[in-house]
Amino acid sequence: MQGKIELMGKREKRMYLIFGAVIAAVWAVSTYVTQFSILQLFTEADTFWQFLTEDFLPPKLPGGSELVNIVQSVITTVAMAVAATTAAGILAFFVSLFGSEYVSPFPAFAKVVRGFATFLRNIPALVWAFILFSSLGIGTGVGFAALLITSFAFMVRAFVETMDEVSRDCVESLLTVGATFPQRVINGILPACINGFISWFLYCFEVNIRASTIVGMVGGGGIGLVLFSYLKSFKYNTAFGIILIIAFMVIVVDLFTNRLRREITK
Repeated sequence: MQGKIELMGKREKRMYLIFGAVIAAVWAVSTYVTQFSILQLFTEADTFWQFLTEDFLPPKLPGGSELVNIVQSVITTVAMAVAATTAAGILAFFVSLFGSEYVSPFPAFAKVVRGFATFLRNIPALVWAFILFSSLGIGTGVGFAALLITSFAFMVRAFVETMDEVSRDCVESLLTVGATFPQRVINGILPACINGFISWFLYCFEVNIRASTIVGMVGGGGIGLVLFSYLKSFKYNTAFGIILIIAFMVIVVDLFTNRLRREITK
């Protein structure tokens, strides 16, 4: 009689069992600290569904000047994301040239650039919006600045990693023939990395479309601020209609950017 074939070694089984036990323990400790009860979700489900069906459904949109204001806010949100992403992408490209040790004319300075970008990136756009709101007040300037800072930091790190992956041989070959720094960038970095730069730019634009709504709710303008005003006024049907518009906007942008990325990688 043939023995059973082990699909997984004893060491791997032990590792996965330990990993599962650790996850379960962490979940138990977290629920105890936060005093979260999963049973509460089921016991209070009736209240949630009653609130959803009676207050949020059916979704509706206002007419007249209010509808015009919502459409203008959607356009403002998209424009804010486009402007912030574009400005951040241009700045990030030039700064990232000094963040790559293989490309920068000052390799020792590269770690400082990466560290600064990492610091800015680790602060969420929502926190930047709260900080800027205190000094700039309510408006699209707050949203633009918050998205600009986080997008700049993200793309600096992404562009640096792209250059480090594909540009080392190009840069070294150009160095051997005495190419200057601008010549290395134009003839070596851009041809080798342009597709990666565009892909990261499009991804950042997707993120900013979503983030612009959240930033807008805390004073950054756009559709997020309009949504928050309807929620504060307890006009939940209209708020739900705006939420559906936001979801449609995000889906369209995702489809558009994914199509562009596929065309770039062909």
